[in-house]
Amino acid sequence: MAQETMQFKTELEQLLHLITHSLYSHREVFLRELISNACDAIDKIRFQGLTNPDCLEDNTDWKITLRADEEAGTLILTDNGIGMSREDVIENLGTIAHSGTKAFLARAQEADLKENPELIGQFGVGFYASFMVAESVTVDTKAHGTEAVRWSSNGTGNFTLDAIEKADRGTTITLHLKEDAKEYLNEWTIRSTVKKFSDFLEHPVTLITTQKDEESEVEEEKEEQINSQKAIWLRPKNEITAEEYSEFYKHLSHDMNEPAETIHYNAEGAIEFKALLFIPEKRPFDLMMNHDPKAHLNLYVQRVFISNEFDNLLPGYLRFVKGVVDASDLPLNVSREILQENPQLEKIRNNLVSRILKTLAQIKEKDFEKFSGLHEEFGTLLKEGLQSDWSNKEKIADLLLFESTTKEPGEKTTLAHYIENLTDDQEEILYLAGENRDQIANSPYLERYKAEGREVLLMTDPIDDFVMPQLMEFKGKKLKAVNKGEQDDTDALKEEEKTFEGFIGYAKELLNGVKEVKLTTRLKDSAAVLVGEENTMSPHIEEMMRRMGQPVPETQSVLELNPEHPIVQKVQALHAANDSKAEALTHLLHDQAVLASGAKLKDPAAFTTRLNDLLSEA
Repeated sequence: MAQETMQFKTELEQLLHLITHSLYSHREVFLRELISNACDAIDKIRFQGLTNPDCLEDNTDWKITLRADEEAGTLILTDNGIGMSREDVIENLGTIAHSGTKAFLARAQEADLKENPELIGQFGVGFYASFMVAESVTVDTKAHGTEAVRWSSNGTGNFTLDAIEKADRGTTITLHLKEDAKEYLNEWTIRSTVKKFSDFLEHPVTLITTQKDEESEVEEEKEEQINSQKAIWLRPKNEITAEEYSEFYKHLSHDMNEPAETIHYNAEGAIEFKALLFIPEKRPFDLMMNHDPKAHLNLYVQRVFISNEFDNLLPGYLRFVKGVVDASDLPLNVSREILQENPQLEKIRNNLVSRILKTLAQIKEKDFEKFSGLHEEFGTLLKEGLQSDWSNKEKIADLLLFESTTKEPGEKTTLAHYIENLTDDQEEILYLAGENRDQIANSPYLERYKAEGREVLLMTDPIDDFVMPQLMEFKGKKLKAVNKGEQDDTDALKEEEKTFEGFIGYAKELLNGVKEVKLTTRLKDSAAVLVGEENTMSPHIEEMMRRMGQPVPETQSVLELNPEHPIVQKVQALHAANDSKAEALTHLLHDQAVLASGAKLKDPAAFTTRLNDLLSEA
């Protein structure tokens, strides 16, 4: 095959420019990313070899080799992993098939990459970090049963492909270092960088150096392993430093921040496994943007990496947790699909979930401020568990934080604390969901409870309105949305209803979309309010769905009127006197109730006309 020149995709050109020019102060991460990729390549061929031994080709002396050539100015990294075919090279090194690339570019242009280098690894573009230190990069690679190929580029507009001769499966990456990056040819720099980032890798990382024999003065090559090759999760906790945990977490997650919490334990009994889990301090940039609902723990079986794609190893609502699980009782010589169905995985999952929720509860009890920060980052994900993990529903609910009518803005409380402060005659946990605190703190729905001195939880996370009805109750107390369902009205309304009976019938007939019109004791200062049925969506959720282009089911609300309010009394009197102004005022009562509920008016122009007419008369 003659040499072929191909263009990078436009997005990749932009990406390379950002990496090359924005991460200068974090250039050492290039070596971490290349070694991690090489380690992954070895893991893949080892797993493939379990069911297809022929692909190993007896090339099983697993290792990653580094060689520095000061004279040529090159740093060479070689692995005997799975390698790549020509199609693989074009797919992996000429384009970015990653669904989050556009999101990455948008985020990278907004963020200061010098402060957020973790973006590189999170979006699967670690190989391209090579161009921070290299003027050009050459990749020689061969997969089992394919012809070898050479990929070359200087990281600008294009790359070339050549067919080459290569005997063994695997990949060799040659970096032609920039003049100001020659420090990475220094033996001490290479050793210290590998020690910092890759000391715990399962596979050996070796360094080939050239040394002159003192007697013969003949130069000889020496190969030395420079990582300890101790899987950190297999070591006793008391032998591992905080720094080692931190570096392993960064290797695993591509996060430059420290983990907020480390969970390291051995499970024994019906199922035996070792787990090393990390709760991040901050939400990764790609966590929400990629809309990936799955958790991705790395599963090993007897130190052989199997996959991080097992849906049933950890539920999606805990997908912010990073880590490794190494099981000794699972079969190795089966496909991932068969292993996925193994009932032992369910036992491991239950154990992991229990330990994670217990750890979060302990943080909440010991350091509420720290937990509040974690809840700010991951509370929305935890709430997903209310509708998917029924067995742990109450444990999850006990971890949730909410604002409240009795707390200052920004101050949070728990469901358990709410129950502790209940009055003897209150059997329900009252809450109101809305877009933000400013919108709902002075809502008409709260008037009665404020007057009675009752606390109402204020829920402003968009997911709250979907998941809180799934919880239904907590520690024997039912949850009740104060803007939905019937209120216990006093007998005093019976007399009022006689006075308003004619107007109520008139209003119900006049107002389209209103299921019922009735009097209420729910209001103290406001004239009217719209109330939904127990299981209907709140108006602000309906509005949010409309903005997203989602279909919104037609629902009818109840218009509740405050018989003590002067405007309600006025419009009733106008109706009794057959005054035509009753129609406009009735519409205005309904319109203001719509606005107070957080919804938008269907006909703002008609509302403005009615209001202007009323003001002009005044």
